[in-house]
Amino acid sequence: MSTGWIVLGVIVIIVLFAFAAYNRLVALSQRVGQAFADIDVQLKQRHDLVPNLVETVKGYASHERGTLDDVIKARNSAMSAQGPAQVSAAENQLSGALGRLIALSEAYPDLKANANFQQLASELSDLENKIAASRRFFNNAVQEYNTGIQQLPAALFAGMFGFTRKEFFDLGASRTEVEVAPTVKF
Repeated sequence: MSTGWIVLGVIVIIVLFAFAAYNRLVALSQRVGQAFADIDVQLKQRHDLVPNLVETVKGYASHERGTLDDVIKARNSAMSAQGPAQVSAAENQLSGALGRLIALSEAYPDLKANANFQQLASELSDLENKIAASRRFFNNAVQEYNTGIQQLPAALFAGMFGFTRKEFFDLGASRTEVEVAPTVKF
């Protein structure tokens, strides 16, 4: 009789622990989803800014057609991307195209001095900083989630409940720029 109670007590403890692990993993998964939604809002604002920036540059540098087309193509690709890996790759491509577009202002002093261009470039810079902050928050949430599903004893239940690893929002080509220390010459 007492052995039956012990077995029942162990089963109840295991079930309670499984519920606790499941609830914790759901909360971590929701946090990852929320973090990605935050990035998505910032990216949408950047996508909305791009046509205005292109139109402004077009007025001063209309013969830079290739660069302008690359920006629009990268924007359209980024808008249709799905999932962190695809979005990350498309956004990195858009960042590169926008960098080349902003660099055009060096060759066109009138464009560089244009108040509308300066405002759009400033907004773009602000959005890039917000995207970087959102990306750090997202990657932190993914790291916490992935750790949660791999740590014992939750790892015993994670696969059973359908929790799988999530992908980081990778910096891609930008990572090289971040990791390389700047060269200072006097």
